[in-house]
Amino acid sequence: MKKYSPVSVASFILILLAFFPSSALAFEGPLQIKNQFPLFLYLSPPRLESALTEDSFCAGLSHSSVFMVKNSPEWAVNLDMEITELALRYKKNIPDLFEIGVEVPFVSFESGFMDSFLEGYHSFFGFPDYGRGSRPLNEFLFEVERNGAVVIKGEDGRIGLGDIRVTAKRVTLAGDPVISLRADFQLPTGDASKAFGSGTFEGGATVLVDKKLSEKVITYWNVGLVFPADLKAKETVALRNFVHAGAGIEAALWKKFSLLGQIEFQTSPFPKTGIGSIDRISALLSLGGRYSSGKNSLEFSLTEDPNTAGAPDVTFNLAYKRRF
Repeated sequence: MKKYSPVSVASFILILLAFFPSSALAFEGPLQIKNQFPLFLYLSPPRLESALTEDSFCAGLSHSSVFMVKNSPEWAVNLDMEITELALRYKKNIPDLFEIGVEVPFVSFESGFMDSFLEGYHSFFGFPDYGRGSRPLNEFLFEVERNGAVVIKGEDGRIGLGDIRVTAKRVTLAGDPVISLRADFQLPTGDASKAFGSGTFEGGATVLVDKKLSEKVITYWNVGLVFPADLKAKETVALRNFVHAGAGIEAALWKKFSLLGQIEFQTSPFPKTGIGSIDRISALLSLGGRYSSGKNSLEFSLTEDPNTAGAPDVTFNLAYKRRF
């Protein structure tokens, strides 16, 4: 796929935004989840989102377990860790223009505590353990090499600021369905050598659709492209544009409580590594619930890796949102 300048792509999307009317309906939106796979975490990972604009603040806490020890003639990917991320997101709707959003992530890599639990969990349900039994329990490993040279090397217990993301979203069609366009800009605020950032500016564009099935059930549909520049960590790696798509459903079955489910896919931004778990399409399957009271809501969810590629083994998510 041909690569384009992130700045030129994002500018093009903003020009498109200016030609469409903006309006909004009201709904809670999909689960606040993104892919925490450590090789993709800093490369504008997509987040399924409603087509509606809003004024809100959200604090999301995610904790993931990752295990992948794979090699090819060119690449060595050694990952055995847990990842905790606190993401602070603010959205401001500018009437008759568009919604501006800012996401500030704080990330921690650590040896963790979940290996014994996951060992029993995989054994009980008969799920594959990815070879986890070959490693000591709760021992940290985060090193990626290409042709014998270290590209990324993480540190146990280190906490850092990730790459800050800025978004602009505008409703292009109001009613049912609601359709929006969103432009994404990612700023290189994270330390790329420690896997907290990419070291470069990135851009992307997404089409978002909300479609009601009934007064109590709504679906969310996203499809987009991300245009990463080269990864500039301990070594420079030329990345590829990648495609992402997702669908979610929200069922407001009770007055203050909703059930949610969603699935998201993305292609790999890395060049062909010869490691199937990196090169294949990654998938995130999430199930959760949301409790809402007035302008506040609290959601929780569990995310699994159904394609065993480019995603954490399991992720637990908790998010608080306040609408203004």
